[in-house]
Amino acid sequence: MNLMSPESEDAHSGPLIGPRTYFLIFLALIVLTVLTVALSFFELGPWHLVVGMAIGVVKAALVILFFMHVLHSSRLTWIVIAAGFFWLALLIGGTIMDYLTRPWLSY
Repeated sequence: MNLMSPESEDAHSGPLIGPRTYFLIFLALIVLTVLTVALSFFELGPWHLVVGMAIGVVKAALVILFFMHVLHSSRLTWIVIAAGFFWLALLIGGTIMDYLTRPWLSY
């Protein structure tokens, strides 16, 4: 059997996502971007960073799940992505620990 024939099915392909879904995700990303810009004009005190990061996390999740087709991917793909986020958390955690302990050092 020819692997390039139209009759062959790709074992890794999931359900097709229609153009309407992509357009809705695109609109959601645009709205969240406008919301991020609007947020920069308001003073929310200590909540400013929290709200901005929450919007950023939602936008990143939408891109990862839909545009990178992770939503319908195998469990191995989910494990690789989780490992990437774990590594990112380690790097950010190490940077924060270094930053927080610098005043304790005497040069």
